[in-house]
Amino acid sequence: MTADQGPLRPTRDPRVTLDDLVEVLLNKGAVLHLDLIVAVADIPLIGVNIRAALAGMETMLEFGMMRNWDEATRAWAERSARRRGIDLREGESAVCRMSGGHLLTGGVYTGWRPGTVHLTDRRLVVQRDEPREILWQAELGDVRAVRLEPERTVGGEERLRLRVALADGTEELLSAQEPEKLHARLTEACAGRLDAAFPFTPAVEEERLLEGHLWFHEPRRGGPLWRGGQGRLIGSALVWKSPVDSRPALVVRTADITAVEWSAERSPTGDGGVFTLRTADGGEVRLAAGDPETWMRKLDVSRPSLPHPLPLKTG
Repeated sequence: MTADQGPLRPTRDPRVTLDDLVEVLLNKGAVLHLDLIVAVADIPLIGVNIRAALAGMETMLEFGMMRNWDEATRAWAERSARRRGIDLREGESAVCRMSGGHLLTGGVYTGWRPGTVHLTDRRLVVQRDEPREILWQAELGDVRAVRLEPERTVGGEERLRLRVALADGTEELLSAQEPEKLHARLTEACAGRLDAAFPFTPAVEEERLLEGHLWFHEPRRGGPLWRGGQGRLIGSALVWKSPVDSRPALVVRTADITAVEWSAERSPTGDGGVFTLRTADGGEVRLAAGDPETWMRKLDVSRPSLPHPLPLKTG
């Protein structure tokens, strides 16, 4: 700009779009040199001196800028990916990975353990990242059959689960972010070794004996707390889930209940009282309902080994 052309003024080309501006910044970049003085009543108070480069990362690296930051970031991402993965054996390769979980059974409490599902060319593994722990795993050579089956959760929604039958006659239930994809990849990895039909008895949804609002005295680090939620009693288990939980917070197998006791104490339902389930491992589960006797009678029906009628013990 020459002196006779006057001061430099910003111009605007109406044909230039935001996409054009972004493309120029990413591909070519821009260098900003700015000297700014903030004055009050003609008295300079603050001075700002800016020298900045704005460009896409590829352009920055091409001109030798931010290489240390890029190398450090890539190294951190690689270490993080290794932490999320599993320790592969020699010659073992990963097939797919997704969030999921494993249904823990066999004890007094039954519940989902969340983690990450890893499928390799040798194993199917469910691992928890923090703290790092393998929750369940099976060799692909031990997998006899796999199938997708719907499960109705305590909240009423229906989700697909992956049921795996093993050579020792046991079955395991897994959850996965993409159950159809996991089923397809697992079937491919076990090609030629799977039974044509599922070898064990198909899962049948149990009849609901009772369902309704139920309060659970949940143990917590700062002391137990009454929480309201939905209870469901089927022949094999009592399940409880609050509206804010994604999974049931309580699953008690009815076969593990050794006693049901009622105590006339104040509860969130008012004067309805509290009934306590005592389990085989010496634990107890405290519950409250508007009509506790109905729940206790139904619990008695689901456990025919107890004497009839169910004795009510007043605490």
